[in-house]
Amino acid sequence: MSTAFDQATRAVEAALAAGARYADARVVHTRTRALSARNAEVESVDLGDDLGIGVRALVGASWGFAATSDLDADAAGRTGAQATATARASAILPGGDLRLAPLAATVASWDSPFDQDPFEVSLSTQADLITAVTRDAAAVDGVAVATAHLQFWDVRKWFVSSEGHRIDQRLVSSGGGMQAIALGKHETQVRSYPQSFGDYRSGGWEVIEAFDLPAHAVRMGEEAVALLSAPPCPAVTTDVVLDSSQVAMQLHESVGHAIELDRILGWEAAFAGTSFLDLDQLGTLRYGSVLMNVTADATMPGAMGTFGFDDEGTPAQSVEIVDAGRWVGVLSGRDSAHLAGLPPGGMVRADGYARLPMVRMTNVGLLAGTSTMDELIGGIDYGVLMATNRSWSIDDRRLNFQFGCEIGWEIKAGQLGRMLRNPTYTGITPTFWAGLDGLGNEELRRAWGIPNCGKGQPMQTMQTAHPAVPARFRNVEVGVTG
Repeated sequence: MSTAFDQATRAVEAALAAGARYADARVVHTRTRALSARNAEVESVDLGDDLGIGVRALVGASWGFAATSDLDADAAGRTGAQATATARASAILPGGDLRLAPLAATVASWDSPFDQDPFEVSLSTQADLITAVTRDAAAVDGVAVATAHLQFWDVRKWFVSSEGHRIDQRLVSSGGGMQAIALGKHETQVRSYPQSFGDYRSGGWEVIEAFDLPAHAVRMGEEAVALLSAPPCPAVTTDVVLDSSQVAMQLHESVGHAIELDRILGWEAAFAGTSFLDLDQLGTLRYGSVLMNVTADATMPGAMGTFGFDDEGTPAQSVEIVDAGRWVGVLSGRDSAHLAGLPPGGMVRADGYARLPMVRMTNVGLLAGTSTMDELIGGIDYGVLMATNRSWSIDDRRLNFQFGCEIGWEIKAGQLGRMLRNPTYTGITPTFWAGLDGLGNEELRRAWGIPNCGKGQPMQTMQTAHPAVPARFRNVEVGVTG
């Protein structure tokens, strides 16, 4: 019986024999488990098991891609030849020179660490947890609906390239969260934990245990009910402190997508637009204040966007993106990096075996400062503290944005005051980040995981994370509702 490496090798050899000048193949086996509960009852249990091979082939300046779930040797060979045929058909159209940034061939294995395999924890144990927390939250007077969910992934990859790569990896990740929803006469309020769509990390069942969902169920319910009668966020221009989970969302939308090199080059535009960044400005553009330091670090232990090698065989690495407010780096693949005169950043991944790999975020994170939360708040005469993302909107160049949060608190004379409902803020990316003048310390830094970042057509979802700290911004327009 042939191994996954044998099948990938057969596909690559067939692609080369059909005329490709470069080819690679990925055999990917993905297991998933997802559970959800609503008001103390299990709502759904979904189990997935997906296995197949995807092949890329390069002819001239054009990529071709083909995939199959049939993993016998003949099918692997046909898929490799099909990828080359697709590339050759695309090469009929004129295109510029396309080359791949140099990369040393690697033979390696890499596994993400975990303590307890989440697929070996019984479904009943997992279901009992989420039904219990929804029962507790729903028992709060005024809560109409309480929900909770858990998700787990176990992904194994075998990668072979025509340049000599032979890499296998295993990535185990886990996450979930809960929400309490309160209904008023004229509006609905929601509180979520750990954040609005849950939180996700590289690791096993221990990730869920660390969230300690039961300890937060009643508080989420009580805050959702309290928001119904809280005063609205005032419409003013003022100072703002964002909690670390909201800073993570701000990073995702106004930095992470904007620095994807395929968007900057105009290769990606159909889904979520391009970017306001111009490659000629790399190294000179002022992205934010001198406190703004951002890295894309795929080596960060326990983060959702961590791996050993990307889907081109490039080793995981930490790449500097913003240095003291100056834009200095991008998210790239081998083809886009070569065109820009940069080394490959190791940021190309695909959503399973049946999708073409593309530039994706890794762990795009804001480095910590030196302030405690009390110091961030204490530096404000009047302002608003906002927490937990509720809504987001940003234009197709990643410039003009508006965010809404689940909950806010008024700040007066450096002290937290009354709770505020429906807090929102708006801004323009470089102007907003230029107003950054306070950062939480390293103890407050947390890598917030996102399991479903969307990109491409057909759309692919990808796991990423945003290490972030609470941050203070000056002169922000808040309370915008239209």
